[in-house]
Amino acid sequence: MAKAKIINLENNLISVISYGNEEYLSLTDMARNQLHDVIIIKWLSLKSTIEYIGEWEALYNPVFNYTEFGTIRNNSGSNNFVLSIKQWIEKTRAIGMTFFHCKIYLKKIY
Repeated sequence: MAKAKIINLENNLISVISYGNEEYLSLTDMARNQLHDVIIIKWLSLKSTIEYIGEWEALYNPVFNYTEFGTIRNNSGSNNFVLSIKQWIEKTRAIGMTFFHCKIYLKKIY
């Protein structure tokens, strides 16, 4: 993965990586800096989130473990389903979970 640079966004230090001509912000840094680590875990428990990020990985990640994704997708959405980013990455070999496109975020805050 590309080396991250650090930016100061609204008095929070956020990692940014470049991939091609695009830049991606760290979701983890943003949640941590807002003292809401649990936000991402709750977001990851939604079946619609699992389906969306799984399809993204299937399109852009040649080593994505689609079989494990199917197991996670089938379990997601239940009341006792919990998934961390670390578990998602380790189980599926995901590459796109921890950073997201800067243009999407900046468009929403400005």
